[in-house]
Amino acid sequence: MSRRAKVYLVAIVVAVVGVTWALMRLFSEPAAAPPATTETAAPVETAHITATLYYGSSDGAALVPVRRDVPAATGVVEQGRQILTVQFQDAPQPYVQVVPKGTKLRAFYVTERGEAFVDLSGDIVSAHPGGSLTELLTVYAIVNAVTANLPAIQRVQLLVEGKEVDTIAGHVDVRRPLEGDATLVRDGRGGKPPNPSPKGSNPKK
Repeated sequence: MSRRAKVYLVAIVVAVVGVTWALMRLFSEPAAAPPATTETAAPVETAHITATLYYGSSDGAALVPVRRDVPAATGVVEQGRQILTVQFQDAPQPYVQVVPKGTKLRAFYVTERGEAFVDLSGDIVSAHPGGSLTELLTVYAIVNAVTANLPAIQRVQLLVEGKEVDTIAGHVDVRRPLEGDATLVRDGRGGKPPNPSPKGSNPKK
């Protein structure tokens, strides 16, 4: 074999080896994964009901009914919890929150006689500013919020830290279940409420 033929043969072998190595490398590499598609989950809408809640008027002299969205719940007990949870949140402008800040709902249950027991944290007593009118607004904001939105409930008794108490701030007798009372309620147009003594009032002498 001539020298030229040997050179050609070596070149051919080198070329074949190079092509073979390239093919082996090509087929040994994993296929590139397709780009991940990010799907944004559609927000889950929470069902709501529109409830009538009660806040102090801007002059602090009456309760004003305010329509607010409240998460819908199954059953009277769970719906009552949702209503009071929103009732205890900050009042919308220009109204005043009459339930002392920090008050929490510890428990809510209903008897077969249609009476609701609302168990509140001790903040309702310790953080209450006092005064007979302010105490009336506090008590009936809670009682009216329950009775106005839950027809199955006729009366509401307030408990504090799981126990019966005589009053919240020394003036309103809460030792028994109370019916809803509209005598402290004025409409949003500024009309004054009637002036008879609300049910359950027991002012100090």
